[in-house]
Amino acid sequence: MAIVFSSFAAIRNATAQLPDVAQAAIAEARARDAELTKPLGSLARLEECVLHLAGWQKRPRPRLDQTHILIFAGNHGVTARGVSAFPAEVTAQMVANFQNGGAAINQLARLHGAQLSVSSLDLDKPTKDFTTAPAMSEAECLAAVNAGAAAVPEASDLVLIGEMGIGNTTAAAALAAALFGGNARDWVGSGTGVHGSALENKIAVVDAALAFHGKALTDPLEALRCVGGRELAALFGATLAARLRSIPVLLDGFVTGAAAAVLARLAPDGLKHCLAAHVSAEPGHRRLLEHLGHRPLLDLGMRLGEGSGAAVALGTLKAAVACHEGMATFAEAQVSNKAG
Repeated sequence: MAIVFSSFAAIRNATAQLPDVAQAAIAEARARDAELTKPLGSLARLEECVLHLAGWQKRPRPRLDQTHILIFAGNHGVTARGVSAFPAEVTAQMVANFQNGGAAINQLARLHGAQLSVSSLDLDKPTKDFTTAPAMSEAECLAAVNAGAAAVPEASDLVLIGEMGIGNTTAAAALAAALFGGNARDWVGSGTGVHGSALENKIAVVDAALAFHGKALTDPLEALRCVGGRELAALFGATLAARLRSIPVLLDGFVTGAAAAVLARLAPDGLKHCLAAHVSAEPGHRRLLEHLGHRPLLDLGMRLGEGSGAAVALGTLKAAVACHEGMATFAEAQVSNKAG
C-alpha cells in the first residue's frame, strides 16, 4: 500500500503514531547471542547491530538478503551564490554516471548485492535561492517528500539512503542550524572543496538565509521547505516511510543526516529505526550526530555522499548478521560455557 501525504498536517499526524521496535524479537536475539561460542559482549557493536535489526525486522534472526540503496538528486538555486566548487550541471552528469554504473556507489552496491535506485527530482528546475525566498513552496516540498516515500519498498531487510546535489551541503548546514541552533560557522564545511574566501562566502550565505527566514525556521517542516532542497525533502520522506513500514535505515553522511533530523525534531524517537553509517569529514556531521545521540559505525574521513558511506557500513552489518546466524552455540559445538 502506497504511503502518500496529502499535506504537512498529514505528515505531522503520521509522526504522532510511529510504530515501535519489536521487543520480543530483540529478547530472542539477545538470548541466542548469549549462547554463541564467544564471551558475552565480545563482538560489541556487532551484537548491538544485530539486536537493532532484529527489533525492526521483527525476527530474532535478522537477515540482509534484500537491501535497497535509495539515492535522491536535486538542484539548488543557492548555487548561484558561489557556494560550491562545482557547477550545478554536475548533478545531472553524476546521475547519468550512476545510471551507467560508473560511480563509487555502483561498485559498492554490486559488491554487496544491494539493489540501487536513483531518483532525479526536477533537475531542470532548481529550488529558489533561499537567501531571498523559500527554497520550495509547500506543494513542491510535499511532492519531494512523497517521491522519497514512494521509493521505499513495501518490504525490505534494510534501506540505505544517500543523495546527490551540488550545493546541498549548504542547504544541510542551514537546515541543521534551523533544527538545532547555532550560526553558519557552527555547521558549514568545505563541501565539494571550497576554502579561504570561498568558504567565508558559503558561511555568509547560510547566515543570510537564517536571518531572512527567521522565526519560520522554528517549525521543522517549514525549515525543510525554506532552506532545504528537493533531495533533502525526499530523504526525509524515505526515512519517515521506512519507519511507518518498520524497515531499519542506514543513514549516510551530513546531508542525509540533516534531512532525517527533521523527523527527530517532529518526534523525539523519530530516528529510532536508524543507524548512522559513518561520520563524514564535514565538521557539521559530527556535531549533528551528537545532537541526535547517534554513534557512527565507521569513521573513515569520507565526504563523497551518494550513499557511499552507508554502503561501506553495510559490510559491517553483514558481518554482524553472519556471525549471529552462522556461529554455533556452546551446546552445538560441545564447548564449555563458563567455569564452575
